[in-house]
Amino acid sequence: MLTAAAEGPQGIKVNLRSVIVLSVISIAYLLLSVFLVGFKSDEVVLVAIVNVLFYTSAITRKFILGFSIFIVYWIVFDYMKAFPNYNFNPVHIADVYHFEKHLFGIHEGNKLLTPNEYWLIHSKPWMDVVCGLFYLCWIPVPLGFATYLFFTRKKEFLYFALTFFTVNLLGFVVYYTFPAAPPWYVQLHGFQFFAHTPGNTGGLARFDAYFHGQVFKSIYAKGSNVFAAMPSLHSSYPIIVLYYGLKNRIKVGSAFFIVVMLGIWFTAVYASHHYVVDVLAGIVCAITGISLFNSVAKLNPVKSFLNNYEKIIS
Repeated sequence: MLTAAAEGPQGIKVNLRSVIVLSVISIAYLLLSVFLVGFKSDEVVLVAIVNVLFYTSAITRKFILGFSIFIVYWIVFDYMKAFPNYNFNPVHIADVYHFEKHLFGIHEGNKLLTPNEYWLIHSKPWMDVVCGLFYLCWIPVPLGFATYLFFTRKKEFLYFALTFFTVNLLGFVVYYTFPAAPPWYVQLHGFQFFAHTPGNTGGLARFDAYFHGQVFKSIYAKGSNVFAAMPSLHSSYPIIVLYYGLKNRIKVGSAFFIVVMLGIWFTAVYASHHYVVDVLAGIVCAITGISLFNSVAKLNPVKSFLNNYEKIIS
């Protein structure tokens, strides 16, 4: 779609060809979604947003074409519901729990606790609020930063978006090769495996309770896979943002990104959504993804593709 409908420096124009292409893609996506994961209003909203932005103006058209990388990621993530990772490999529950306790166990009285169990006992209302706010930055900060790059540095935006996509693909590969249960699952179900376990807010339920709302409950009700705790992509995203913040010498922004990164890492453990080893795996995943994309981006065919893509959204 990006290359077939492109017409010179103005990028993709609204003509019969582009209208047909976008309409076919929109209808095909809705039909495939119904087949794979069932009808959801989110899918209709996504299609509506894409079409409205595509037809509104040249600027909004370039914007949605640029952010199509993130849209593809969201679709892939959503479709994981149709292919649960526990159907492909055994879920790791007890082994990860005991490995975490062996490496990072905390002595409390006569017991050895995982950091998650320690903070479950020692949670504080003010920490619930602060940590909840940090965790809400998980997606808005990367997307907000991507928007900033889109309007100021098109090439860096494109590299950031594709790095984000690469890191996620690496994470998804690990999800399917090494399904792992999160700490809250052990707290609720022990070491026994129960397929079709719904998503859970874990310690973030205390944030919802404090504000008498359902912010995190509504988010985790849409989760694609409970047994995808390792690596923690929550922990990967802030590293990508910080890397491109430092790369582009955005000093104040980078300082903010460091604070958010540390806050998200701590919250992942504090709220029992990830073990420390999951966070470390997320850090490794981000560094690997960044390095891999930087290497691939140097190849001539990839360079050519990126240059053409940049022209379309410029």
